[in-house]
Amino acid sequence: MPDLSKIFPFFKKEEKIPEVPEVYKFGEQNIHELLIPPALEVDSNFVRIGELYVKTLFVIAYPRYLVSGWFGPIINIDQMVDVSIFIHPVDTATALKRLRKKTAQVEAQVSERMEKGMVRDPILETAYENLENLRDSLQQATEKLFEVGVYITIYASSQQELETVEQKVTSFLEGRMVYTKPALFQQAEGLESSFPLGLDKIGIHTVLNSSPLSSIFPFVSVDLTSDNGILYGINRHNNSLILFDRFSLENGNMVIFAKAGSGKSYFTKLEILRSMMMGTDVLVIDPENEYKYLCETVGGSYINISLTSEQHINPFDLPPLLPDEPPAEALKSNILNITGLLRIMLGDLTSEEVGILDRAISEAYASRDITPESDFSKINPPLMEDLQTVLENMEGGAGLAERLYKFTRGTFASFINQPTNVDVNNRLVVFGIRDLEDELRPVAMFIVLNFIWNLIRSQMKKRILIIDEAWWMMKFETGANFLFSLVKRCRKYFLGVTTVTQDVDDFIRSPQGRPIITNSALQMLLKQSPASIETVAQTFNLTETEKQLLLEADVGEGIFFAGLKHAAIKIVASYAEDQIITTNPAQLLELAKAKENFGEGI
Repeated sequence: MPDLSKIFPFFKKEEKIPEVPEVYKFGEQNIHELLIPPALEVDSNFVRIGELYVKTLFVIAYPRYLVSGWFGPIINIDQMVDVSIFIHPVDTATALKRLRKKTAQVEAQVSERMEKGMVRDPILETAYENLENLRDSLQQATEKLFEVGVYITIYASSQQELETVEQKVTSFLEGRMVYTKPALFQQAEGLESSFPLGLDKIGIHTVLNSSPLSSIFPFVSVDLTSDNGILYGINRHNNSLILFDRFSLENGNMVIFAKAGSGKSYFTKLEILRSMMMGTDVLVIDPENEYKYLCETVGGSYINISLTSEQHINPFDLPPLLPDEPPAEALKSNILNITGLLRIMLGDLTSEEVGILDRAISEAYASRDITPESDFSKINPPLMEDLQTVLENMEGGAGLAERLYKFTRGTFASFINQPTNVDVNNRLVVFGIRDLEDELRPVAMFIVLNFIWNLIRSQMKKRILIIDEAWWMMKFETGANFLFSLVKRCRKYFLGVTTVTQDVDDFIRSPQGRPIITNSALQMLLKQSPASIETVAQTFNLTETEKQLLLEADVGEGIFFAGLKHAAIKIVASYAEDQIITTNPAQLLELAKAKENFGEGI
């Protein structure tokens, strides 16, 4: 011991620290005495530790088939629960010997029933088939046998609460044909078995082979946190943050499927806000004016497409030529796009009518000196009425010209027969089509998408295109083909397409529905209806647990897929974000009243 008097002059080495009087001394305590509870009561049906009631259950029976992740909800239950899984390997040679004996017994029972002329017993025949399959798997070393003990220990602050939690656990398991029993007169041993000591004091085992055993493993938690990207939500498995850059995958496309009112527009607008903060430009096709307030708040451009609007898009507009693109290719591509648009506008067309339209569109361009050989970069393109004039003077085109009348001089003339006058030089551009008739919505979506595609090709920037209620496009084969082509080609132009829909069945039934999903590296599934859950489960290969999660999800909860990883997600917004993006009618009314009382600055 160093001489403290040299360090502290007031400390004298010869002085001793006075001892504490006996009356003030505590008894010596070891680690066991510090950890043990103040009282312990062992009952036949529970153990009481201080003020806490504890009960252990063990699994006694399983169904014939177990799906992966079926045990996950027990782990994620909103109660204090401990789970112990003991796995004891069984020697394969011993197992084969037992199975051979059991197979012989079952086979003898089946043969005896046949000899007596009794009705066949499906249970015996199924058991025989299962035994033979298991023997083959063990012999080929594709499966192994294990004795498995699964113990579930629940905690509560009262006996009544303990019974409630037990009922909750057993009801869930019995719904999946998994049966449990309480460890009567073995509750102390059950508690010890639940501690992380590796002690199997109960010894209640069920023989399982590798496949069903693997389905019990509940601790599946995918981490979707990266150094770059935006916050999408909270991982409900482990409460970590889901931070992701959609452009870090093979493509930046996303599909969002959800029933009405489950939070899909809320999620989409939240992504718009956070993506813009990271330097990404956003384009939106808005069928219900849901994005108008957001657009106005951030200073974006809101383009209203309607019969009475002063903003117009001419479908005959030609895209700016790329440096290595021949003029003939650009013109040919736009002629094909206009033909697809006319298919939506005019309905079913025969092959003869398609041929007439193809020639008429070329002649309409030629009437403005736009040909494959000309420089049309500074020439004003034709209008729809120019195409009608050409058709009226073309053999076989009179009928098509008559069908075009309502789009050129009739009711819809102000919508589609005008030169383009919209300004898209902004970080956020929203095309609103709510005020259009239902008949015109698919037409407007096609025109806007074609206009956006020309814009994207002319200047490469990091962009996101959001197509809300995409099922309007998917109703028409031409529209579905155009949307699929856009999704497939957009990666080359640094664009990510987000497809949002609530009519899952209609979308997936379209021939292009599944290809659009497979070409989208990100998928977001929010709350689903019972009518569509099977279609969704089959499309995304969901487990039973994931199906149940989507059926029971609250608003803003679902499953987020990023490549091969996926996790349960909860969407969370700050107060300021919530005020900008909310679609709750009650909140919108409050905002409207606040504006009336305090002015537009609110």
